[in-house]
Amino acid sequence: MDEPTIAQKCPIVQKVEPGIYWWCACGRSKSQPFCDGSHEGTGFVPQEVKITEAKMVAWCACKHSKKMPFCDGSHSTL
Repeated sequence: MDEPTIAQKCPIVQKVEPGIYWWCACGRSKSQPFCDGSHEGTGFVPQEVKITEAKMVAWCACKHSKKMPFCDGSHSTL
């Protein structure tokens, strides 16, 4: 499998409401951090994320976190 595209080297921090989100794993989506279907033909698939309460989330945008889809600071070593 190819390496994901680094969308940016810092997390995307935002308040999210309860619901289901599809996190972009390939890094190609124009709707970061969420999937827009740009992964077609890459071997990557989006990750389903269930949020149960409103909260601030730091989504991984470098696509190298060990805690995907959430940021763990891995971007600082890229």
